[in-house]
Amino acid sequence: MQLVKAKVVIPLICVLVLSVVSGCTDYKKKYDYLNVEHQNLKGRFENLQGEKQRLADRISQDQQTIDELKRQIDELNRTPADATGFGEGYDVAFDPEAGTITVTLENAILFASGKASLKSATSAELDHILSVLKQKYAGKEIDVVGHTDTDPIRKSAWKDNWELSAQRALSVTRYLVEHGISDDLVRASGCGPARPVAPNTSSAGKAKNRRVEIVVHIR
Repeated sequence: MQLVKAKVVIPLICVLVLSVVSGCTDYKKKYDYLNVEHQNLKGRFENLQGEKQRLADRISQDQQTIDELKRQIDELNRTPADATGFGEGYDVAFDPEAGTITVTLENAILFASGKASLKSATSAELDHILSVLKQKYAGKEIDVVGHTDTDPIRKSAWKDNWELSAQRALSVTRYLVEHGISDDLVRASGCGPARPVAPNTSSAGKAKNRRVEIVVHIR
């Protein structure tokens, strides 16, 4: 009888032991799997935290840029002549919608009649503008735009007023570049008589239309 009981009990004990061992193995596998998942989630969380901080830094930098531009615009709106840095005595216009400051020089200051080369190797007016551009508007894009009146070309070598205005813009552009303005920031163009600021029916009106504009993009 005892032998029979032993034959029954021993297999049951073996089955129980195997079940316990198998269960432990399963629990260890589950633990290892969950631990790996935990580490993965922890890594993803840390990455997201880093992205969140970088985004917050970028937003802060962008806001600082926006605030600075608003400050400049407010300053220009309050006192345009002084705030631009060019000072009194210069024809300066600020366009807040376009984000530009335009300094206008009459051609009589820079060029002889019908000529596209500057009157002299140095120009007090251009040197002053250069100084302001370097100190206050470093790195800003600049357009140099030449304009003429409607009088046709008769006694010079230019084909028409378009060509004359373009060559005068180029002369001013070269002067700026030769005196320290980066050539990849400056563009030259000629409008001929297409954009008058005064009627071409009088000598005074024509003199106003013969001009070079230095347009600074402050945005």
